Amino acid sequence: MKVAYRPALHHNVAMSERVIPLVDQRVSSLPVRVPATPIAATGLLGDALGRPLRDLRISVTDRCNFRCSYCMPKDVFDKDYPYLPHSALLSFEEISRVARLFLAHGVRKIRLTGGEPLLRKNIEILIEQLSALRTADGTPPDLTLTTNGSLLARKARALKAAGLSRVTVSLDGLDDAVFRRMNDVDFPVADVLRGIDAAMDAGLGPIKVNMVVKRGTNEHEILPMARHFRGSGVVLRFIEYMDVGATNGWRMDEVLPSADVVRLIHETLPLVQLDPSAPGETAERWGYADGSGEIGVISSVTQAFCRDCNRARLSTEGRLYLCLFASQGHDLRELLRGGASDQEMASAIGAIWQQRDDRYSELRASLPADASRGARRVEMSYIGG
Repeated sequence: MKVAYRPALHHNVAMSERVIPLVDQRVSSLPVRVPATPIAATGLLGDALGRPLRDLRISVTDRCNFRCSYCMPKDVFDKDYPYLPHSALLSFEEISRVARLFLAHGVRKIRLTGGEPLLRKNIEILIEQLSALRTADGTPPDLTLTTNGSLLARKARALKAAGLSRVTVSLDGLDDAVFRRMNDVDFPVADVLRGIDAAMDAGLGPIKVNMVVKRGTNEHEILPMARHFRGSGVVLRFIEYMDVGATNGWRMDEVLPSADVVRLIHETLPLVQLDPSAPGETAERWGYADGSGEIGVISSVTQAFCRDCNRARLSTEGRLYLCLFASQGHDLRELLRGGASDQEMASAIGAIWQQRDDRYSELRASLPADASRGARRVEMSYIGG
């Protein structure tokens, strides 16, 4: 299938060295086969590098009401962009079935993503179904959701009542002009802050706020963000601008290393390093020296954490991706809708994970230039961050 994008744009390197792909990468998938020898779901599944399966991120929609340049730039995701038809999306029942099988293999945390997951109609029903599931050791999964916060104020209490544990909110600055420019739909920062307050009041905590830092765009917002959330109970996390997908025009010189972020904050608000809260945690934790809270930094560009990565990603149409930087997913929907039994599905998932050897971030520096810029990789808006 071809997508009728406008012709690819080629700017010079001084501009953004941007190439917009003409082929829709969503259709690039790998067939899934049921292994001849069943793979039992023991909760102890490991990949080719010995990494366990602990975290499942589920994209429930490929749509978003923001047009952030690093994720869904407006010149690609415009009014003519061909989003997936509803029939292509996994139903709530299909998502819950797949999630149950992943939990049996060892998953302990489920994160709902998008696009913007709160745009998926009746998402509370899905949350109710997922919250009723149990991990391999019989405990409820840690059920979380990442949102841009635009709909959070009106939905927070219903999400909590449905069984959601907590939320992570994306917020790239407090300056209203900067924030409106970054979301590119003129959405006010005050409405996101109201959503965070509503989530806190509803008990969806501890709340995390993620700020993507892009050099030359919003690094001057680092200290204001730190001051604002310090002492609030919210954990603010700074994320290096990543080379995800092929449409955001990523350049290494626009990455502000996390070490610089920590140094900048420490000079004004002294920090002490904290131990990881869980194995495979992506964020390096730093606490304020006066005990008024903590921040985190996620350094997938300058300090790769592939060796501890225990995450799988399920796209909104049922493709299983083993890395955020993958170019192809494994088509679980074909099995789901083809009459496969639970044992066959579990065996297929087990076989896929056992063969996993992805470690893109560790290899980035040694890859050809076009690969390191994100050519042919799946978009973050399609499989979630």
